[in-house]
Amino acid sequence: MPPEPSAAHARRRPDSGWRRGLKLLAIGLTVAVVAAVAVGGVYAWMLSQRLQEAAVPLPDAPSQAPSLSEYAGAFDVLIVGTDECDDQVKDDFGERCSDPEAEGIRNDVNLLVHVSEAPRRATVVSFPRDLRLEIPECTNEDGSVSSGAWKASINTAYEAGGLACVASTVSNLTGQQIPFAAKVSFGNVVNITDAVGGVEVCIGGDGINDYDAGINWEPGPRVVQGYDALAFLRTRKGIGDGSDLARIGNQQQYLSRLLNKVRSEEVLSNPGTLLALANTAVDNVTPSESLADPVRIAQLAYTLKDVPLSDTTFVQYPVLPDPDDSDKVVPDLDGAAVLWDALARNAPIALTGELGANEGVTLDPSAPTAEPTAPETPTPGATDATPGPEVVELPGNVSGSKADQATCSVGRG
Repeated sequence: MPPEPSAAHARRRPDSGWRRGLKLLAIGLTVAVVAAVAVGGVYAWMLSQRLQEAAVPLPDAPSQAPSLSEYAGAFDVLIVGTDECDDQVKDDFGERCSDPEAEGIRNDVNLLVHVSEAPRRATVVSFPRDLRLEIPECTNEDGSVSSGAWKASINTAYEAGGLACVASTVSNLTGQQIPFAAKVSFGNVVNITDAVGGVEVCIGGDGINDYDAGINWEPGPRVVQGYDALAFLRTRKGIGDGSDLARIGNQQQYLSRLLNKVRSEEVLSNPGTLLALANTAVDNVTPSESLADPVRIAQLAYTLKDVPLSDTTFVQYPVLPDPDDSDKVVPDLDGAAVLWDALARNAPIALTGELGANEGVTLDPSAPTAEPTAPETPTPGATDATPGPEVVELPGNVSGSKADQATCSVGRG
């Protein structure tokens, strides 16, 4: 009789409280589309036509016509991850997907990708799901209008008015225009991860033991795909101090490693993998109308494809404790102003805070380059080049990492 599987690697069914730990990695959509177009724009040209039926209008949609060249100027793309009961995973989540009285769909991941003017830089800002802020009045797809809220968790915006409502909420908070947006559900994230053959992540500390996420993993490198990819993204109790903020660092590790893999020869030199990735990307998203245009997708991808990993930064939006609820946070508008000002001026940014908030991640000791490299500053007295903007040091509560900086999750065991 074959031996029983090791308990350390056995898959456990999450309890009904899985939703509290759910975090999706919707940015996989952006990475997948960019990779597909970077090598063959014709893929996006043909495949993205399938996106148009489900497209959603946005108030900040761009007026400039798309073209097969770089996008003129800076732009922002909002990526929203929702907690839907897709066929791929609904059997694993018990009552949440079988109870007709369960809560509606929520946007548990909200990522704003800012791409600067030349020199091109990309900054991915994560907004904690427990961030409480003003939700504006929003119109639903059926024409009904939600009244909004003076103070509510950001992850209620999708339920209030869909993708456009999340875009309006983030735009009101940040002051950034959002011309492009897309929504990805947790089952879609599984599909995108599988399309690239899985992603190798680093598990540090005492390993990850999280009953709600359904995993018990030993420390070390681990390739995650399928259900394991989703479990890794939604784990909260198994890393750092067990908080939602610690989980963001975990997701940023995944994003960075996914981006590195997509841009590697393993994917870009394999036409079969690349085509599967492009097909998966366009079949697993709900875009804004502005992002459903095949020429536009090619244009944005052309703009993004050569952004160096060292100029791709993942940050957490700065927050403060909520004086009304110790389990929630509120915006740190002063700290955020430093970030938005730096992005507006296209200044290089330096991270002075932790790699991830609340001890969620640490440097990968096995990585060839353990320390991030600061952007170069002009040599004093040099006259052969026009000096660029000075490096801006972000406040200490803006945690994050660069895409060329390998991290490991700090498991609680």
